[in-house]
Amino acid sequence: MSRTAAILLAAGSGRRMKGAVDDKVLAPLAGRPAFAHCAGAFVASGVVDLFVVVHRDRRQMLELSAYAPVPFSMVPGGEERQDSVVQALLALPDDVAHVFIHDCARPLVRPEQLIALHKVVRREGAVVLAHRVTDTIKERAARPREGRGAAAAAARLRTIDRARLWAMETPQAFARDLIVRAYARVLRKGLRVTDDAAAVEALGHPVALLENPHPNPKITTPADLAFIEFLVAAGAGGWAAAQP
Repeated sequence: MSRTAAILLAAGSGRRMKGAVDDKVLAPLAGRPAFAHCAGAFVASGVVDLFVVVHRDRRQMLELSAYAPVPFSMVPGGEERQDSVVQALLALPDDVAHVFIHDCARPLVRPEQLIALHKVVRREGAVVLAHRVTDTIKERAARPREGRGAAAAAARLRTIDRARLWAMETPQAFARDLIVRAYARVLRKGLRVTDDAAAVEALGHPVALLENPHPNPKITTPADLAFIEFLVAAGAGGWAAAQP
């Protein structure tokens, strides 16, 4: 009988946290580490049979082990996110047919979303949690020798139709053979991808979008952590909202 696995990515460096916390996936939210919120949602969903936790170092591995859902295995992360995903895919047992990939810096995922993603991935082979872009997005024409810190200057702009734009989140879920083939191509071609859907896109395979009507922000800066803490306290925070 085929099983479903979840890869829980916790090996990010957190450089943009600027020392506000030692480890953003272990940062406390409503009395539990952010990682525990992710793990709790997956356990509550009942759709995952086993977990692969990607850790940064031995110290973090020991702390994550206290909150990891069972059964689980631990895998050291790679230099880049895509390297960590490849390491985790290699650790999957042969009987895994579908796999979730989740950045544990997004602690507000909900069990009902995981259930919905599981239904779609079994039908479509690839699905991502996403939300519609509501801001007006403009593309700025490139200027010679212009860097991120360059002073504001007039440039030609092009407005992009936001009706066609979606912001990617995690979890993302895939048929195991599809995501393995996708990352094999990424490695073979020397590509760099910022999410798992991009690896599948490079194969020319369609990816389904599951719209998320709830906030699912990523902990990237200290301000994000404060915002997520507010959402949890207000009862809008994923798995934690249903806890006593």
